[in-house]
Amino acid sequence: MTQQDNVEDNIFFTNDFSTTVPRFSDYSNQILEGQSSLGNVSEAFPTSFTGGVGTIFIAVGLGIFILLTIIGNVFVIYAIVTEKNLKGIANWLILSLAVADLMVAILVLPLSAYNDVNDQTWELGSNLCRLWTSLDVLCCTSSILHLLAIAIDRYWAVTNIEYARCRSPTRIYSLIAIVWGGSSIISFAPIFVLNDDRFEFRLEEEKRCLVSQNMIYQIFATSMSFFIPLIFILVLYWNIFKQARKRIRSRPGASAVLIERKNSGPGCSTSPPSTEDTTDEAKDQANSQQLSENGVEKAGLGRLIVLAKREKKHVKETTEAKRERKAAKTLMIITGVFIICWLPFFVMALLMAICDSCAPSGIVFSVLLWLGYTNSLANPIIYTVFSPDFRNAFKRMLCGAQFSNSRH
Repeated sequence: MTQQDNVEDNIFFTNDFSTTVPRFSDYSNQILEGQSSLGNVSEAFPTSFTGGVGTIFIAVGLGIFILLTIIGNVFVIYAIVTEKNLKGIANWLILSLAVADLMVAILVLPLSAYNDVNDQTWELGSNLCRLWTSLDVLCCTSSILHLLAIAIDRYWAVTNIEYARCRSPTRIYSLIAIVWGGSSIISFAPIFVLNDDRFEFRLEEEKRCLVSQNMIYQIFATSMSFFIPLIFILVLYWNIFKQARKRIRSRPGASAVLIERKNSGPGCSTSPPSTEDTTDEAKDQANSQQLSENGVEKAGLGRLIVLAKREKKHVKETTEAKRERKAAKTLMIITGVFIICWLPFFVMALLMAICDSCAPSGIVFSVLLWLGYTNSLANPIIYTVFSPDFRNAFKRMLCGAQFSNSRH
């Protein structure tokens, strides 16, 4: 995930990797100077995307994209900070993820859009270029690693019931610190360790602002920012679903016994009692011996009270199970969208890092890069669609007291 990891240092027609993506101006100059064959002219068409109306269209579209990303993540942050039912420790990781996505929208995307609209010609100086590319890698890598941290938290919650009840703030803080610390190491490695000898040359002679093109760094960053986290995420969610399926399958038997006994009439049972009910059976029999002539009815009533308590407990467990399944489903959708958004880009990035002739056309690079950026916009949308708590919080933010009153 080199530049790409960088998540996109060079938005659009800038190659984040060892191979340089042709700029629009390169094609247009060849055509004007008569150096391009008919075949080259046709190749230029897909990337002769900027200029005139096209540039305005792209600028407006990217501006709307950036604005929506900012609004969506601000809503998520505000909802978690202000809503009682969203203030739990479990949502702190989502809060930190929203902060990372908001940083992408504010610190990375505007300069990326500028770079793209300006035909990948960087005119803002060396220092700002270094800062921008470092922030690009930092924020995008952090966004990706947060999904891994959330998967780890879910795994602990599903495999250890006590963890969900006494989730430690210290542990969540530690996960968040590891995510941001790891992202910082990956993003600033080119400055302190894996230097790019051609950085200044590209910037001064070619006016190109790219993330480090050092091959070792590119492979390291791509692996640490995407491929390795992706493998862990898939393994964790596979184990989560196996555990959830095991729990769900272990509950229906108990509920069937309760229903069967409840429908068998007062004071009698048409099915043999389960082992866990032996103590209650003995108590019911002892109580029935002390009752008067209508003792059978009272014994039946006592049994119903016992069953009601059990059913209440079972309903509570079922509700918790549904919440767990919903949470897992939402997080799986977030992960699925993450894979769709970033996998094409990082596959391209890895190929570019190891193959000098694998550079895609400018338009392909730009589409895959912005597809990756879309992940920072998608997360708030997923919360709205699949989480009732977030959905209601967003409605209250948009509609104010009117929505709150309509619920009563």
